[in-house]
Amino acid sequence: MSVRGGRGPRDPYAKDPAPMASPAPTTSPSPASRINPYRRAGRYGRGPGDQRRYADYRSGDGGLGGVVRFLVFLVLLAAFVLVVMVTVARPLVRAFVVPWAWDNPSALEIGFVSDLVREDLGAALTAPAGTDPSVVAFTVEPGDTPATLAPRLEEAGIIRDQRAFLFQARADELTPKLTAGRFSLALNLTPEQVVRGLVANRIVVDTIPVTFREGLRIEQMTAKLMTVEGTSVDPKAFYQLAMHPTDELLADYPWLIDTSIRPKGASLEGFLYPATYDLRVGDAQATTAEDLIRMMLNAFYQRVGQERMDVPESRGLTFYQVLTLASIVEREAVLDEERAMIAGVYQNRLDRVPSVKHGLLQADPTVIYAVDTVNLGDYSTNWTKYVFWTVPEGPLKDQQLPESLAGYNTYAVRGLPPGPIATPTIASIDAALRPDTKSGYTYFVAIPDGNGKHDFSKTLAEHQKKLKEYGY
Repeated sequence: MSVRGGRGPRDPYAKDPAPMASPAPTTSPSPASRINPYRRAGRYGRGPGDQRRYADYRSGDGGLGGVVRFLVFLVLLAAFVLVVMVTVARPLVRAFVVPWAWDNPSALEIGFVSDLVREDLGAALTAPAGTDPSVVAFTVEPGDTPATLAPRLEEAGIIRDQRAFLFQARADELTPKLTAGRFSLALNLTPEQVVRGLVANRIVVDTIPVTFREGLRIEQMTAKLMTVEGTSVDPKAFYQLAMHPTDELLADYPWLIDTSIRPKGASLEGFLYPATYDLRVGDAQATTAEDLIRMMLNAFYQRVGQERMDVPESRGLTFYQVLTLASIVEREAVLDEERAMIAGVYQNRLDRVPSVKHGLLQADPTVIYAVDTVNLGDYSTNWTKYVFWTVPEGPLKDQQLPESLAGYNTYAVRGLPPGPIATPTIASIDAALRPDTKSGYTYFVAIPDGNGKHDFSKTLAEHQKKLKEYGY
């Protein structure tokens, strides 16, 4: 190969020099001058020809470092996204969670749910109800809960926001601390101060406790009031209002106007809840007969609840009929574990199962109730000496009753009696709502010296055998 112009072998990376006017030099160029600048960059720099630039990617250390840097990037990106979600999406989350939390109060026990509800309430949690420092007396009735107090507190001007009060009441665990009584509360308190006041600001007044045990009829309650001295409760006024509740009274208890719960014209028999009531005495706000009736109705509604009153159609009875059956169970049962079985016996009879196709309840307490009603007559102070629930002489089916009471002779008339015969407990109401009919029992007898236990039978022959064994 020839040498052109004194240069070495032709470099493929080199460019042809521009034409020269002068003749070619006679001396050979130095070796350094023959090095192509592009080739130099490729060999010794970081240009295309430098193979060292691939070493970082081929080495193990370089690959691990890249993975670590990538993971760090992902963590930072996730943190950024989380911050954006917390700050931007939080209002959307709160808008969904808060209504759900109020529908499911137990969810407030969850920390972040409680925080979201607190945020939603905002200033309402610390704002006073008003600027008026006047102090008013507020009454907590037996059976009251924060939920039942809230609307009355708002109506009285003691709170401004029911939800703020309910949230604070739950946070301060007010429910187990509530007691019936009158409390002194100002009109410029915050929800937290109201909650504290419902525990600490009880007004000390003179009261007389009166206890009505379960299973009493209205005349027994009236007789009990006759024996209590020093109250402003007129026993006769109590009896008249219980037997013939006024439209004004019923208007405050819409559930009593529902004919499935209480037929039009019916008395309050069965609805006066058994409990101990503190009757205020000695001042202008002393408890009256109507006050006591209202206290007992309030307690019934709070303890029994609307849910029990909304009897499903599958039960086949109205709530009034359930209450009637429950009152019979109350007079028969002693042990809670037997209430559903006793209710089942009567339900099987109502359903006319094969062993009792006659459909008669044959419940002793209903007949005794009717006989007592005849003997008691109209209001009388002699009721304090009357011995209630005494079995009358002679066969129960042969008891002579006026037409208005004939339906209570369940030995002669099929089905349930016209109405309740006493005030039942929650346990008896639940038994009447869900009677134990699967056992097939249609008879039962009290076991002498059995501490309230009964012996149950499926047939009349079996029942009669047990009656003989127990000495009846």
